[in-house]
This record gives sequence, structure tokens and C-alpha cells, in this order.
Amino acid sequence: MGGNTVNKRKTVFRRVVTLALALAILLPLTGPYSVPEASAVTQDEIDDLKEDASALANQKKDLQAQLKDVRADKNAAQQQKDLIERQINVIQEEIDNMTAQIEKYGQLIQEKEVELAQAEADEAEQYDLFCRRVRYMEEEGEVSYWSVLFSSADFSDLLDNFMMVEEIMEYDNKVMDDLIAIREQIEVDKAELEQAKAAQEEARKEQEAAKKEREAQEAEVDKLIGEISSQEDQLEAMEAELQKAANALDAEIRRKEKEMAAQISGVQSESGFLWPLPGYTTLSSLFAGRIHPITGKRHNHTGIDIPAPKNTKILASKSGVVTTSTYNSSYGNYVVVSHSDGTSTLYAHMNKRGVSEGQTVKQGDVVGYVGTTGSSTGNHLHFEIRVNGTRKDPVNYFKDIPLYVRSGGTTKRLN
Repeated sequence: MGGNTVNKRKTVFRRVVTLALALAILLPLTGPYSVPEASAVTQDEIDDLKEDASALANQKKDLQAQLKDVRADKNAAQQQKDLIERQINVIQEEIDNMTAQIEKYGQLIQEKEVELAQAEADEAEQYDLFCRRVRYMEEEGEVSYWSVLFSSADFSDLLDNFMMVEEIMEYDNKVMDDLIAIREQIEVDKAELEQAKAAQEEARKEQEAAKKEREAQEAEVDKLIGEISSQEDQLEAMEAELQKAANALDAEIRRKEKEMAAQISGVQSESGFLWPLPGYTTLSSLFAGRIHPITGKRHNHTGIDIPAPKNTKILASKSGVVTTSTYNSSYGNYVVVSHSDGTSTLYAHMNKRGVSEGQTVKQGDVVGYVGTTGSSTGNHLHFEIRVNGTRKDPVNYFKDIPLYVRSGGTTKRLN
């Protein structure tokens, strides 16, 4: 009888030891499931973009209210044009904002897909471990934890067996808990992935709606241009406003150049100027003081006008720093680039600006696109050169390029 008891204890002990060895072998194969690190793209970044979009929507409403007040006034065509162009600029900012949101959602979707793939791989590995654990227990036969405890020879042996049983039970529970945690995380990842895809699609729809709105506003501007062009007094008023804005701009350029002097001096300027519209060398308006070679009339103009198709790229004439990139009712969308040699170049009436204030540009970089914003009735670039703050005739700086002027159906070479 005593021999049977000893043998039984040995058998139980052997099973427990075998189980413990199996535990030691399997344990390295698993570990607590860890949620992947935070995404490179955060929801806060997307929320910030949405807040910006909300602010832009409010700007657009304010402009729409102002436009409603003057729309019925036939003599306020230029004012209407100005307000609509301001709206178009806000709409373009909305479009750019949506582009940024779509890109952020794209990155978020890509990251969520990687996280989901990793979670599914972890699930497969954890499920395989669970199956091997169950298979091992079936092959070894069920071991009664109570029989292990009651087979203890003394109290010290009982404590040792209790700790072993507790570790094995904890391990078995952990295998199951980790598998459940992974499966729960997979469901979370799938839900977040679908939410990101739906939000990205909504941003795309909003962007398309904004593009259509911009097209409608541009068509209204074209209609107003026709009205303005047919009224000589409107054209004269536009020219006067442009001259007034140019005078104010002289002081503004000097102020900005003083503020940004250190940055400007750090950008080496070229000795010569690059023609800002390659392929378009026929002018429609000359610099102030120049006698028009065809009409014989003296011009009162702050720069030169170079007609070109809408959205033709405008290139920086010299390397420098963008000291101004904004919109006003006279110059429309315009950019000023200041150069380290004391010169500055101005590009006006753009359909869209391509640079922002404080940005460094190299000679030949795109600073914007041809348009007819501000005091303008046709797509062209209004181009100015200043030397130490004084406006100069740009034609004099392009002796090596054949330049022409066209008026009344006649074209004549200038240089």
C-alpha cells in the first residue's frame, strides 16, 4: 500500500515536472500583447486642420454678406470683383486645407493598416500557442491540481507544489487573456480604419464642392471684367487706385526689408535678372515716363504688363526672400521678393500665389501664376523692379531679350 502511494506521488510529480518543462519551453513564444506606439499622424493634427477650415468658412460668410450689399449697385463692379476675388482666395485656402486633410488621413490609413496586419499576425501566433497548449494537456492527460497538492510529503513540499500549480494556472489564463486582448484590439483597429477611410472620402467630397464653387466665382469675375472694361470711368478709377497702392507699397517694402534684413543678406543674389515669363515677351503696357512707340502717349505706370494665358507659371527673377505675399484690391494677388543686392521685384495680378512671406526662393522658382485679380481686366503679369527702393523701368534690365509692345493691332520692338 505504501509502495503504491509512493509510485502515485512519483507519477504525479513527473507529470507536474513535465508540465513545468513544457511551460518553460512555450513561455518564450508569447508575451503580453502590446498596443502599437502612437501613430505618426495624430487626431489632434487633423482637428487643427478642421478648426482652420471652420475659420475659413466664417471668412467666406463675411465676404458673402459684404458682396450681397453691393451686388445690386451697377457702379460697384470693381468692388464686387474685389470681394469675389477675396472669396476665391479663401476658397483656395479651403481647397489646400482639404488637400492637407486628405494627405493626413492617407497617412493615418496606411498606419492603421500596418497596425491591423501586425495585430492579425500576433493573433495567429497567439492562437497557435493556445492550440499547442491544449494539445499538450490532452496528450499528457488531465492533471488534478488538488492531487498534486495532496501528494505533498510535508508542509514545505506543499508550499513548493502550490507555487508551481499557481504559476501553471496563471500561465494558462494569460494565454487566453492575451488572445482575447489581441482580438479586441483587432476590432478597434478595424473600426478606426473604417472611420479614417470614411473621413477621407468626406474630405474629398468637400474639396470637389469647393472647386466647383471656385469655378462659379471665377465665371462671375469674368462677367464683371466685361462690365468694367466697357466703362471708361471705371478703368480710370482702377488706374488711379493702382498708382495710390504703388506709393503705399514703397513704404511697406522698405519696412519689410528692414525687418528681414538679416535673412535677405544671407541669400546671395545673381548679378542679372531672369525674365519672369519665358516665351511671353510682348508687353501691353509700359513703364511710367516712357513714350509709347505706337500711340506716342506718355505712360503713367508703375511697372510693365506682360500678357500671358491664365495660370502660366511666373518665375522669380532673382534669388531672394519673399517679403510680401498677400492680396489687395489694386494689385490683386501679389508677391514681393527682396534681394541682397538692394533690388526687389514685384509680381502682381496673380490668379494664385505660389510662395509665402519669409520663404527663400531661388532664381527661376515659381512664385505664382498669371491671372487678372485686383485692378485688372485681362490675364497678365504686372512686373516691377525697385533699386534701393526706387522703381525702375524693367525693360532696361533685359537688353539681351527681344521685347515687343503691342497696341491697336500693331506690334513694335522695344530694344
